[in-house]
Amino acid sequence: MRAAAAGPVRLLALGDSLTAGYGLPPGEGFVPKLQAALTARGRQVRVLDAGVSGDTTAGGLARLDWALAEEPQAALVELGGNDGLRGLPPAETRRNLTAILDRLEARRIPVLLSGMLAPPNLGADYGREFAGVFQALGQRPGVLFDPFFLEGIAGDPALNQPDGIHPNPRGVAILVARILPAVEALLERVPSG
Repeated sequence: MRAAAAGPVRLLALGDSLTAGYGLPPGEGFVPKLQAALTARGRQVRVLDAGVSGDTTAGGLARLDWALAEEPQAALVELGGNDGLRGLPPAETRRNLTAILDRLEARRIPVLLSGMLAPPNLGADYGREFAGVFQALGQRPGVLFDPFFLEGIAGDPALNQPDGIHPNPRGVAILVARILPAVEALLERVPSG
């Protein structure tokens, strides 16, 4: 039996401003708080911050090769919020996310896909079609699925910054606590040694 690879597991967090910690002081965003929570649970993990504020699924796809240069062993994909805010066609969002998942699968990188909901002002039909993109991709073999990244936070002024979109530190704490079991399940899928 080979010894486990030296160093912590590299977990790629590919996302937008929600991953990047937009509007928060250094150390208060999603990635550093997820890193701290995993460390507190005794996990040897290094969370690679590939969050870019304003990014769409197309932007995430365009920079995926750059993110993969750090040779992640698992990936959390949190993209799509800006597609919804801009009213981009759900078919385009689906194509981009499919391409991202295909590339990660080709490298045998286990994935946790976190879903997003469209803003209600775009109408019920758009909202259903947009949510359906994530629900369908979440059924892919080998993909762990978290239906809504901002579950329990979205729409609550006490948990969001004044823009009503980005979590404040309290919201981030709730987000990390909620998603932690799914992230740990993802890490269990990383091959050892």
